[in-house]
Amino acid sequence: MAGEQESLPSLQSSLKDDRWLNVEVGDIIKLENNNFVTADLLLLSSSEPHSLTYIETAELDGETNLKVKQALTVTAELGEDLPALSCFDDLSTLCFSSKCFPASLHSSEGQWVVVTGGARAFLASFQRCSSSEGEIRCEAPNNKLDKFMGTLAFKGEKYSLDNERMLLRGCTIRNTEWCFGLVIFAGPDTKLMQNSGRTVFKRTSIDRLMNYLVLVIFVLLAAMCLILAIGNSIWEYRQGYKFQVYLPWPQDVHSATFSAFLMFWSYVIILNTVVPISLYVSVEIIRLGNSFYIEWDRKMYYAPNDTPAQARTTTLNEELGQIKYVFSDKTGTLTRNIMIFNKCCINGKIYGDIYDSEGQRVEVTENTEKVDFSYNPLADPKFTFYDHSLVEAVKVGDVPTHMFFRILSLCHTVMPEEKKKGELFYQAQSPDEGALVTAARNVGFVFRARTPETITVVEMGEELVYQLLAILDFNNVRKRMSVIVRSPKGKLTLYCKGADTILYELLHSSCGPLKEETREYLEEFAGEGLRTLVVAYKDLEQSYFEEWQRRHHEASTALHERDEKLSELYEEIERGLMLLGATAVEDKLQDGVPQTIEILGKAQIKIWVLTGDKQETAVNIAYSCNMLYDSMKDIFIIHGDTSEEVRQELRNARKKMQPDAFGEDDELDTHVKKPGKSKVLPDEQPNGEYGLVINGHSLAYALEGELEQELVKTACLCKVVICCRVTPLQKAQVVELVKTYKNAVTLAIGDGANDVSMIKTAHIGVGISGQEGMQAVLSSDFSFAQFRYLQRLLLVHGRWSYIRMCKFLAYFFYKNFAFTLVHFWYGFFSGFSAQTVYDEWFITLYNMVYTSLPVLGMSLFDQDVDEKWSLQFPQLYAPGQQNRYFNKREFAKCMLYSVYSSLVLFFVPCGTLFNSLRSDGKAIADYQSFALTAQTCLLIVVSVQMGLDTAYWTAVNQLFIWGSLAMYFAITFTMYSNGTYLIFTASFPFVGSARNTLNQPTVWLSVFLCVILCVLPVVGFRFLKMQLKPTISDKVLRLVRELQKGRPAPVLKRPLQRRASRRSGYAFSHQHGFGALITSGLINMHPRVPFGLSRSFSPNSEKYQLE
Repeated sequence: MAGEQESLPSLQSSLKDDRWLNVEVGDIIKLENNNFVTADLLLLSSSEPHSLTYIETAELDGETNLKVKQALTVTAELGEDLPALSCFDDLSTLCFSSKCFPASLHSSEGQWVVVTGGARAFLASFQRCSSSEGEIRCEAPNNKLDKFMGTLAFKGEKYSLDNERMLLRGCTIRNTEWCFGLVIFAGPDTKLMQNSGRTVFKRTSIDRLMNYLVLVIFVLLAAMCLILAIGNSIWEYRQGYKFQVYLPWPQDVHSATFSAFLMFWSYVIILNTVVPISLYVSVEIIRLGNSFYIEWDRKMYYAPNDTPAQARTTTLNEELGQIKYVFSDKTGTLTRNIMIFNKCCINGKIYGDIYDSEGQRVEVTENTEKVDFSYNPLADPKFTFYDHSLVEAVKVGDVPTHMFFRILSLCHTVMPEEKKKGELFYQAQSPDEGALVTAARNVGFVFRARTPETITVVEMGEELVYQLLAILDFNNVRKRMSVIVRSPKGKLTLYCKGADTILYELLHSSCGPLKEETREYLEEFAGEGLRTLVVAYKDLEQSYFEEWQRRHHEASTALHERDEKLSELYEEIERGLMLLGATAVEDKLQDGVPQTIEILGKAQIKIWVLTGDKQETAVNIAYSCNMLYDSMKDIFIIHGDTSEEVRQELRNARKKMQPDAFGEDDELDTHVKKPGKSKVLPDEQPNGEYGLVINGHSLAYALEGELEQELVKTACLCKVVICCRVTPLQKAQVVELVKTYKNAVTLAIGDGANDVSMIKTAHIGVGISGQEGMQAVLSSDFSFAQFRYLQRLLLVHGRWSYIRMCKFLAYFFYKNFAFTLVHFWYGFFSGFSAQTVYDEWFITLYNMVYTSLPVLGMSLFDQDVDEKWSLQFPQLYAPGQQNRYFNKREFAKCMLYSVYSSLVLFFVPCGTLFNSLRSDGKAIADYQSFALTAQTCLLIVVSVQMGLDTAYWTAVNQLFIWGSLAMYFAITFTMYSNGTYLIFTASFPFVGSARNTLNQPTVWLSVFLCVILCVLPVVGFRFLKMQLKPTISDKVLRLVRELQKGRPAPVLKRPLQRRASRRSGYAFSHQHGFGALITSGLINMHPRVPFGLSRSFSPNSEKYQLE
C-alpha cells in the first residue's frame, strides 16, 4: 500500500484521517465523492437512497462508465450514525460465540473469518454489546475481479455477500456524497494487488551476452597463459641453460616446470587487459547518457500537462531498439476515452461537414469558425461544433431536426447533477450516451432532470415534463434501447436508438428511400472511423399500449422463460419504426495514434491490445486506430465457452493462415508440454495479413497448459491481436506467454493500475501519465504523456541506443584484444619470459586516457541516420529485432579481426626495425624503439578504426579522437625527455626514445603499413557486402543518402479503411438492467425547479434571428 498517500477517515471512537499504510482488515472507512477506494470494502451504507453507491472502475478494467453497488438492507440502516458504528470502539476484542477473539483475520478451512477490532463497530450496532453471534465468512484472497463469495451471519440469520456488495481497491466513488465500508482485504490481499504481479529485476539481452562473453574471455586468458607457460617450460629446458651466466634463475626456481608455473601467473598479470574490467562502468555511462537524451527530447514533451518523457531506469535503453511485440492497453492509452458528437444525418440531410464558397468540403482547423451556442444559457461550454446549418435548422423549427434531438434528450439512462442552478453535469454509464445527450443539450434540447416516472427536458427554452412509461433496456443481443413516453400533450411515443443492422430490420416499409440514403451516410461515417447509431420513433395507440403493458407485466413476473418472453414483447412493440436519421460519434483517439501504429507496423512490430473493455468497443477502436483494416484477409473471433471449442477455433484459424504447414505432427505439439521447460517456437510466416480477437473467458481456457502453445502459434501469425475483457493478471500471463515461447523482446504500455502487472512482466514497461493516476508510471521503466511518443522512443532513441551499444562493444573488445595479443606474440620471441612489449606507462594510460574518450564519444553521439530518416524508414528498425549488430557470431568475427590486427601490429614493426639502421648509421633495432613503434602503430590503427565506425561526426568526436592522439604524443615526448628521466630516473627509463625513433621515415612507414593492412580488409569486406549482398539497412541507407542530396520523398500513408459492417458495432458500455434500476425508484433522482423567467430563452426571438 502506498504509505505516503492518505485515506479517508478510519473509524475508532470517532472519525480520523489516516494513511493507507495503517488501514487494516476490519477497519471501517468513510469515503466521499471522488475518493479513491483504499482497500477491498464491504459496502455498509451510503448517502443515496437504498444505500446505492456509484463507482468508476477505470483502474481495474479500463472502463469509465458508472457502475452501481448496493449495500445490504440490514447494514444500510446504519447510515452515518457514528455512535452506532463505533459502539464497541473502546473494546479490543469481540465477544463471539461466548469466546473473546483479538482483532485479527482468522483462517478456517480455506475461508477467511473477519473477527476484528474494527469490525466490532459494525457488529456491535446489532449486538449492542450482547453475546449475539455475528461473523463474516468469505473466500480467501484471490485475483478474480468479477467474483466475491461470502456470508454475513447475524442473530441466527445468514445474508449472502457477492461482488455487488463490494467496493474494490482501485475504484473511485462517483455521484455519491459519502459511504461507509468495512475492510475485508487490505494491502497485498486486495484483488488489485493480487493482479499486480511480482516485481522482477530486468536485464537486457546484451547484459546476459556480456556476462557470457566475460566467462569466455576468462577461458581464453587461461588458455593463452597456459600456452605461454608451456612454451616457457620447453624454452627453459632446451635453451635457458645457455643464458644462465647472465640470466640465472631466481633463487627459489630449480626446474623448468616450476619456472613455467611462475610464468603462468606472470602472464595472467600481463594479459589481464584482455578482461574488460572497465566494460561495465563504460556501459553504464553510455546508458546514463542515452537516458538523458530521452528526458531532454523536446519532441516528447507534452506541454498541456507540462509532462516530459522520463527514463526511470538507465539499464534498458538498448533493448528499446529490439522490440518485437508491443502490448497496449486501450482506454487512456490509445484513446482519451472522450466521445465527441461529430456528425449526424437527419431525414436524409447530413450535418457536420464544412464547405467553402465553391461547395468543396474543407478540413476543420484551429481557425475554423465554431458554432455560437450563446443563445442557450444551459449549453456546455466545452462542446464544439462547426456546421452552422444544423443550428439554423433548429432555430427555424425544422420538425425532423427537433424530433431527432428530442429523441437524443429522452432515450438514454444518463443521470443529471445540478449543484448550482444552470450548471448541469451528466453522469453517463457510457461516454457515447454522454456525447449524444450533450449534443442535444447544446442545440436547445436540454435534459434537465429525471425521476422514476418522469423526464424533464427544456426544449428551446420551454420546460416540458414527459411521463416515462417504460424503458426497453439494452443488452448484447438487442443492441438497441427504447423508451416509451407520454408528452405533456398526452401523445404516446416510442423512441429508439441502436445499431443499424438491428434497427433496419424493424423499420416500417415506407422508410425505403430514406433507409437507402441513410445507409450511404452510415457507410461514409464508418469509413471515417466514427461510431454510428440509428435513431427512430413510433407513435403508439393508447389501447394497444395498455394491452402491451398488461402482457409485459405478466412476462416480467413469469417464473419460466422470462427473458425470452420479454424479448418477444420488446421486438413486437418496436416493429414498424419510422427512421429519422443517424448519429456519428468519434471515440477521440490520442493525437497521432493511427500514424504511430502504422509506422510501428512498418517496423515489423506486432501490436497486441489487452483491454478490460467490451469486444465491440475494442474492435471499433482497432479500426479507428488503423490496426484492423479492410485489406486484411480475415479477422478471427475466438469466443469458445469450453477448452475444446477454443482449441478448435484456434486450430481452424491457424489452418487458414498456414494450410501447407499444418500437419498431424502439429496436433501432438498442442497437447504435449514438458513441465518446467520452456520451448522457444520458431517464427512462422502466414499467407497474408490477419487479425485475432479473443474474449476473456476464452483466453482463460487458452492460457491453460494444453492450449498455451496453440494460442502462441496462432496469435503470433496475426499482425494484430485484441484480447477483450481480460483481467490485469491475464494481461501479465499473455505477456509472459510470449516471453516464454518467442525469442523476442516485449514492451507493455498502459496508464492505469490494471496495467501494472503487464508493465512489470514485459522486458520494457512504459507508463502513460494520463487520467487514471500514476500507478502505471511508478511501475514503469519509461514514461511519457502520449502514445504517439512511443514511435520516437523506439525508432529514434531505442535504435540509436542499440546501434551505439553494439558499436561500443565491438570496438571495445577489438581494441583490448588487439592490444593484449601483441604481448602474446611477443612471448614467442622473448623466451616466454613475461616481458611486456609496451612501456609500462603506455599500458597504464591506454584504456584510461588514450582510448576511453573516443569510444565514449562514438557511443554517445553516433547515429547512422538522423531522426527524420529514422521515422521515415521504419525498416531500419529490423536489424535490432534480429539482434544482428552484436551477438556471439559478431564477437567471434571481432576476435578473428583482433588476432589478425595483432599479428600485423607485431610483425610489421618487428620486420621494419629488424637489422635496420638510423639515418646516422646507428642501429635502431632495440627493445625501446620497437616498443615505441608498436604502441604508436596500435594507437593510430585503433583510432583510424574508430573513424571508420563513426557514422556521425561532431565537434566532440573530432576533439576526442584528435585530442587523444595529441595527448599521446605530448605525454610520450614528455615522459621520454631528458628532464623527466633526471627527475624520476627509475620510473621513466625510455629516455630519448621518442625523439630518436619517431624522426625516422622507416618508423612512419611501418605505421602506414599497419594502418593499410589493418583497415583495408575491413573496408573491402564492407564494400563488397554492400554491393553483392546488401541488407535492408544497406538499401535504406543508400536511399537515404540519395534523398539527402535532393528532395525528400513524401511519406506514404495508408488511408483509414473500415468495413461497412463496422458501423453496426456501436458499443453500448452501460450495464444491462440499468434501465430497470431507474424505473424502480431506487436511484436518487430529484425533480428540478423550472427555469426562472430570467433564465428563459427562445432562438426565435429578435435577438437570435438570422439575417
